[in-house]
Amino acid sequence: MSLGAFGRIAAACLAGRSAWPPRAAVFLSRPALQCMCLHNSSQQQGSLPKTSLSQPPWPETILPDPVDESEHHKELVKKVNDLIAKGQFGRLFAVVYFSSRQWKVTNEDLVALDCSVEAKCGDRIRLEKVLLVGGENFTLVGKPLLGKDLVRVEATVIEQTESRPKIVQKFWKRHGYQRRKWSVSAQTILRINTIELAPALS
Repeated sequence: MSLGAFGRIAAACLAGRSAWPPRAAVFLSRPALQCMCLHNSSQQQGSLPKTSLSQPPWPETILPDPVDESEHHKELVKKVNDLIAKGQFGRLFAVVYFSSRQWKVTNEDLVALDCSVEAKCGDRIRLEKVLLVGGENFTLVGKPLLGKDLVRVEATVIEQTESRPKIVQKFWKRHGYQRRKWSVSAQTILRINTIELAPALS
């Protein structure tokens, strides 16, 4: 039952015009009925808080000028190209997507993957799904990925081994039930060799 309908029934009971059978109206105390009537009257008056979402006029959103945006974009691209040409970007880092996870890596990092890679120890692989690359003065963000011709991240398979044993134990008290299970998964260790940027942004 909605709150407004309950308020009308309560007001009718207070006025002596029982909308329900008399035995049903006995369960409602007088303070509760008065509270419901007051709440119903306040809702009818429309006492809603005045916020930016409840009452217009709402502020207009001013969109930037496309011409100014394109000029600003060209200036930023020129600055980044100058930094790349001079090699003044410091140590690069990248966020790559590999083995259903995102990894933030830089040169000479070791990455332990909880999976097996179809490559032998010593093989050099390329991490193609690069979400982000950055340096000291700039950051390039993909939507969602950066182009393969823009950034190149390479790694070497160092070791293919097994992870440490993990214990999964189940115990039910007062039932004499105990089960212990050891699980070991394949693990691959990669070393990040290089993170290279294209000579210039397009």
